[in-house]
Amino acid sequence: MAAAGEEVKLVGGWASPFVVRVGIALHLKGVGYEFLQEEFGKKSELLLKSNPVYKKIPVLIHNGKPICESMIIVEYVDEVWASAGPSILPADPYDRAMGRFWAAYIDDKFPSSIRTIRGLNEEAKAEAAEQVATALQLLEDAFAKCSKGKGFFGGETIGYLDIALGSYLGWIKAVEKMAGFKALDEAKTPMLAGWAERFCSDDAVKEVMPEADKLIEFAKKIQAIMNAAPAR
Repeated sequence: MAAAGEEVKLVGGWASPFVVRVGIALHLKGVGYEFLQEEFGKKSELLLKSNPVYKKIPVLIHNGKPICESMIIVEYVDEVWASAGPSILPADPYDRAMGRFWAAYIDDKFPSSIRTIRGLNEEAKAEAAEQVATALQLLEDAFAKCSKGKGFFGGETIGYLDIALGSYLGWIKAVEKMAGFKALDEAKTPMLAGWAERFCSDDAVKEVMPEADKLIEFAKKIQAIMNAAPAR
C-alpha cells in the first residue's frame, strides 16, 4: 500500500477500459489513490500538463510525477509496490514477453471494434463483431498456454494479461446487449467465458469495473453529442 505521505492520483474517466486497468492494478496492490474524473470531450489543465505528448487518459501522478499509457502504468504500479499484493508481471522473461505481445494485440483489435459495434452502421457492426470473435478465439488458445491449467492468464491470481483483456469486459458486455450478439460464447470460447466470470468476481475488479447498463447509457450520450456536432 502507499506509504504515509505518498500522493497517488489517477486522472481518467470511469468508462475508459484503460483507466479501469490502472484502477484494478492499484486495488490489487492495496494502494489508496485519489480519482480525478475528466469530463468527456474536455481536457483539464492537469491532464494537458501531465500528458503533453498524447493528451490522453489515464495518467497516474505519484508524488507529483506523471506516468502515462495504461499498461506502462500497470508495470510501474507492480514495480513500485512490489511487496504489496500479488505480482502482476510474470516472473519468467518469456512469459513477460508473451504477456506484452498479447496485450499489444488486444489494444490493436478491441478499441476500434468496440467503437464500431456501438455505432450506427449495421454493415460495419457485423464486420467488427466478426473481428472481435476472431480475436477472442485466438485469445482462447493463448489462455490455454499462458494459464497452464490455472484460473487466470497469470496463473493462480490476476496478472498483466488478465488486466489487459479484462478491462474491456464491461464494454464487451455492453456491446453484446446493444448489438445483440454473443462475444464470449461458452460454446466457442469456454475457457475465456469461465475466466471472465472469475475475473469480474474479484474484489479488486468489482471496485472499478463499470456496469454494462451504465456504459450503454454513456455510449448513447456520446452518440447524441456526435450527432449534434456540426459537420466540418
